[in-house]
Amino acid sequence: MIFTQYYLDCLSQASYLLGDETTGRAVVVDPRRDVGEYIADAAEAGLTIELVIETHFHADFLSGHLELAAQTGAAIGYSSVATPEFDFRPLGDGEQMSLGDVKLEFRHTPGHTPESLSIVVWEHADDPEPYGVLTGDTLFIGDVGRPDLLSSIGHSRDDLASQLYDSLHTKLLTLPNSTRVYPGHGAGSACGKNLSTDTSSTIGQQRVTNYAIKAPDRSTFIDLVTEGQPPAPAYFLYNATLNKADRGLLDETEPTKALQLEEADDLIAAGAVLVDGRDAEVFAQGHLRGSINVGMNGRYAEFAGSIVPSDVDIVILAEPGTELEAKNRLGRIGFDRVVGHLADPYGVMESHPNRTQLMSRVTVDKFDDYVGKIADLQLVDVRNPGEVALGTIDDSAHIPVGQLPDRLSELDPSRPTIVYCAAGYRSAVAASLMRINGFDDVSDLVGGYDAWALTHADD
Repeated sequence: MIFTQYYLDCLSQASYLLGDETTGRAVVVDPRRDVGEYIADAAEAGLTIELVIETHFHADFLSGHLELAAQTGAAIGYSSVATPEFDFRPLGDGEQMSLGDVKLEFRHTPGHTPESLSIVVWEHADDPEPYGVLTGDTLFIGDVGRPDLLSSIGHSRDDLASQLYDSLHTKLLTLPNSTRVYPGHGAGSACGKNLSTDTSSTIGQQRVTNYAIKAPDRSTFIDLVTEGQPPAPAYFLYNATLNKADRGLLDETEPTKALQLEEADDLIAAGAVLVDGRDAEVFAQGHLRGSINVGMNGRYAEFAGSIVPSDVDIVILAEPGTELEAKNRLGRIGFDRVVGHLADPYGVMESHPNRTQLMSRVTVDKFDDYVGKIADLQLVDVRNPGEVALGTIDDSAHIPVGQLPDRLSELDPSRPTIVYCAAGYRSAVAASLMRINGFDDVSDLVGGYDAWALTHADD
């Protein structure tokens, strides 16, 4: 058996290539949208990808099933209860598939979504115990899939949580303790609240360490998994809907158009958003007025999708040579309206100093000085509720960064403002968004709450 896990840190997303060396037959599970790596690896191993399996309609990324099918001729498989808008192979509950010596069994595991399924893998068809199980967003390492993401479109979170309880106890926990668990996501994903940094585990380990699995009864389980979930980024519903659709394909090799400043200005005047993907430290030293800073060194697609509407054009500003990467990473969440990138951004800023500005960033020491001296200082904590519950700075307004575009009216743009998150990435995003919305005196806290708490540990 060939078994490869691909883990995408910027989305905390796992996908899989499974193949049988004796027959050369293979499947890919939950692929990301830039599919070249799967195709190259399969070819190198002498495998033919004949089926793309989706464990459910993903909300946190736009999956690459259509791209992979178009490039390989593979069929697309979903749970038989799924209703995509394209041709697919329905996979029944308990249905088995032989790749040769390698055997797969599909188990319907609704709860995170109604059509969720898991895939049990046997390395050899006659093995007494399975090699592992690909659990999608049903079971994570340390957590389970959140059941509330579809509540806005008519699905009761408690009903889905109850289904999730049944799926875990009748479909997954019936597997032997030695069965390896390979989830769809890890720590950092908004698809759960307690995901581990580990990318695999076993059924036995999860029995004794996973808070949700240890719940003594259904009612307790429902309360545990519906409480304290992080806010879903704004693009989640857009992606869940798009993953069902017969939509356009991403060409991961197609470069973006190089735009002169005048061309970029015209596009921005017509409604495009200028997204600066440079590191916050570099952005702070000089950037074009009106740009939003979402650093490519972090969760670029997730936070761009949290604050940029899905229905607008995007002009990229990036470190030279990274423009295609920026386009493809935005494409991973279906943000395909990238109309180009600003050519020679440093030359543009140098030759147009009147178009550039600095971004104020303050250290903890300077922050403490400001708190003591500025009476009307406005503090904004853009972390998630679970983070805030563990500690915050007194007198802070709490608005998760993904909710900031819709809640700016709760803040006073005339007051001097300092924004902070856990370590400084999200606060740079938030501060740049606030600045283009009329907050003239806004800074972000270098190192975030973590740095502040370390300095004040003895207070």
